[in-house]
Amino acid sequence: MKRHGKNYLEKVKVLSEGNTFDVTEAVQKLKAISFAKFDETVELHFNLGIDPRHSDQQIRGTLTLPHGTGRSVKIAVVASADKLAEAQQAGADEVGAEDFIEKIQAGYLDFDLLITTPDMMAKVGKLGKVLGAKGLMPNPKNGTVTPNVASAVKEFKLGKIEYRNDKAGIVHVAVGKKSFEDKNLKENIMAVVDAVIKAKPAKSKGIYMKSISLCSTMSPGVFLDTLKLRGKEA
Repeated sequence: MKRHGKNYLEKVKVLSEGNTFDVTEAVQKLKAISFAKFDETVELHFNLGIDPRHSDQQIRGTLTLPHGTGRSVKIAVVASADKLAEAQQAGADEVGAEDFIEKIQAGYLDFDLLITTPDMMAKVGKLGKVLGAKGLMPNPKNGTVTPNVASAVKEFKLGKIEYRNDKAGIVHVAVGKKSFEDKNLKENIMAVVDAVIKAKPAKSKGIYMKSISLCSTMSPGVFLDTLKLRGKEA
């Protein structure tokens, strides 16, 4: 069983069990209970009324946060020689073709995101065991397999993120940093909430958004008022 520290437990007491807040209040409450001395990442956690065992109830998509993630993303690009220069100009941190694939095969994984072109995907696909274990395998569904690598690099540098459910039907999404202004955090949060609502599977029955919690890296969760947010599902 996970044991929490004294600071964490003291902040939990501030949050009465069962209390929920609108987004503005939740952001204020989160900042009030945060105790870490570094600029924590702020995350949303959705507990959804889906059955993740069925392929037609999977939640997966991308969106660009209005105010970015506040995180510097190291992007690598694998493409043919004619695409590498434009990828670098767009801001890619590392680029390469077969040589870079060999580098990854040898154990190099010092990047946060890998983008490739469709024509290189057959070669990159051979790295499935290496990249899949780290969640780095490119996928057309999240825009990391594309003929337009320059646009993809720019979008992800500006704050494009991917969201998808895990095996328990939970969606975890980073929405910014604790240092963000309240207004900017709120706009990022609502952008993600809107995207998850729009991604509701047709086969999902009953309550879709069971609960949504907002937390920072080391803080307890602050629960949002899903009754208010469910009105947006209509």
